[in-house]
Amino acid sequence: MANPDAVGQLNLDSFSNGRIGIIRATTLNTSGNGATTNITIPLLGGGLTNGGAVANSGGVIIRRITVMNPSGSVASANISISATSDGANLITANTIVSSVNASGQYQDITVASPYNTKVVAGSVTQCLFVNINTVAGNTNTADIVVWGDVVSF
Repeated sequence: MANPDAVGQLNLDSFSNGRIGIIRATTLNTSGNGATTNITIPLLGGGLTNGGAVANSGGVIIRRITVMNPSGSVASANISISATSDGANLITANTIVSSVNASGQYQDITVASPYNTKVVAGSVTQCLFVNINTVAGNTNTADIVVWGDVVSF
């Protein structure tokens, strides 16, 4: 008979497509790159190592990013997600989150090239940065969730 706790014995790198990062109830009302907005999304709760090289620093494959669970409309916000705090190394293109306009609404943001075929390594970053090109114009909040696969810890 199989052990019902078999899944509990495995880590996220044994599965496909799990939640690898989240920031809850963040406002999108300060424009600028990740360093200016101070909005970061830790990958694996800060669990990627930083061994200095791709081979020993852990890595994740980012499959999609979802903006969801708004406290009110943030639909006028134009955001991008980057691997570096200077707003470079964009993981997503600039995207207006027009669908996130009421409770129960969400919007998936497509991962852009080269990150749609490239692993994000711990030697590059331990978190992702939210860049706000156009502010939401209010203090409403939303969650930003990163979905993907763990290559290694």
